[in-house]
Formats: sequence, C-alpha cells, structure tokens
Amino acid sequence: MKLQLVRHATLWMVYSEHQWLIDPMFSDQGANPPIIHSSNDKRNPLVPLPFSVHDILHPDTILLTHLHQDHWDEAAQSALDQSLPILCQPEDEPSIRDNGFRHVTAIEDHYSCNGVTLSRTSGQHGTGEVGEWMGSVSGFVFQADNEPTVYVAGDTIWCEDVRQALDAYQPDIIIVNAGAAQFVMGDPITMNADDIVQVCRYAPQSKVIAVHMDTINHCHETRTILRQKLNQEGLLDQVTIPEDGEWLVIGS
Repeated sequence: MKLQLVRHATLWMVYSEHQWLIDPMFSDQGANPPIIHSSNDKRNPLVPLPFSVHDILHPDTILLTHLHQDHWDEAAQSALDQSLPILCQPEDEPSIRDNGFRHVTAIEDHYSCNGVTLSRTSGQHGTGEVGEWMGSVSGFVFQADNEPTVYVAGDTIWCEDVRQALDAYQPDIIIVNAGAAQFVMGDPITMNADDIVQVCRYAPQSKVIAVHMDTINHCHETRTILRQKLNQEGLLDQVTIPEDGEWLVIGS
C-alpha cells in the first residue's frame, strides 16, 4: 500500500489497487474562522494545501470518519463530484445525501468492496460533556489479501474502544489523529503525546502513523512536541510523523 498525508487528517491511500480519499478538507489557508471556544484567534487552516486539490479530485471511494469541518468541509463538498461513492458512519448518511451526494453507504459493522473489507470501530472524541457535545465518531479497519491490516482510528483519545479495536484486528498499521485538540474547557478531544505512547506500548508489533497536527488552531501539540516525547520514551522507531504531502510506501 501507499499512503499520502495531504494535510491534517486528509489522506490519500492506495490500497489493494483502489484509491481512497479519507476525510477531505480542501479549504484555503485562513479561509475559516478559529474553532469556537479555542484559546487563540488564528484562522483555519493554519497552512496551505501542499498541492492543488485538482490532484485528488478523482478517488475511487471517499471515506468519512465523521463530519466535523476539519474532516469534511464546504470546499471539499463543492470540489468533489457528487456521483463519487462515499462510505460513512450511519449517523452521517442523511446529511451527506442532503448535500447532494448520491452514492452514500453507511457502514454499521462490516462492508466489502473491490476485495477490501472495511470494519467500523468506535471511539471517544473527548470526555464528559465535551465528548458528548462532539458526537459520534468512527474509525475503520482495512483488510485485504496481500496488504497490511490498517486501522484508521479517527478522532479519538486513547480509550477502551481503541483497545478493543487493537485486540480484535491486531493491525499492522495504526493511523492516529494526534495534536491534542482542546477547547478552553475540558480535556483533549484527540490523542496527545501520552495517548500515542499508550498506543505504542499496547501494540508494540504495530507501526504507528501520526497525523492531524500543525493545521487547526485548537490542536496544541505539534509534530516537534510529539517527536520530543517519543524520543524520551524510546519510541521514535515505531512512529512515523509525515509532513504534508509526504508519501509513505508500506509493505504487507
């Protein structure tokens, strides 16, 4: 398989000869206001796309972990062909259809297409009242012959849901959304560096890819902070932290 970090949580993945676009956010730098209840007034995204969106307008399938604006924004909805197939969690299907997309499939548990089996996992997008406010989020596990098992964890903190997914699927690759996104109230709503250390310790046989950093104003842990923590813990060899636009080639 091949994986490209486009920016933030937007991924382009070539898996089982099928091209997947995951959580597209196409907004120009500074096009959107700061995230509400965040601790600074920086406009989003903080950085531009590394290349023209025209390079990623023709995937075979779009996969959406959830519909927050930093994973499925108006710019992406306007740019992408509404006839493209979209896979999503059940809660999001009506909204996607209401926006004009015609081929939307909600994955309740498992779904197979083009030789790939997708299994939906759950997660916790924060704790307490903030976690409830953030709503439902999903991760997805990719499995196919002659390919590594890939777990796209989505917007979740380290929690029992993630442990269960790791136990059930024993993934070769774990893609985590890092950055320690946080509001002025409550705890982080995506993984912080300590969470990623927990993932590594719990699944030492897996390679971890950390994305979702340096792009949105309420994500406070940068790539630099994460690297420093992983270096202190002796885990740099287990975790890859790609730059925007970087391609990774991963064997089975």
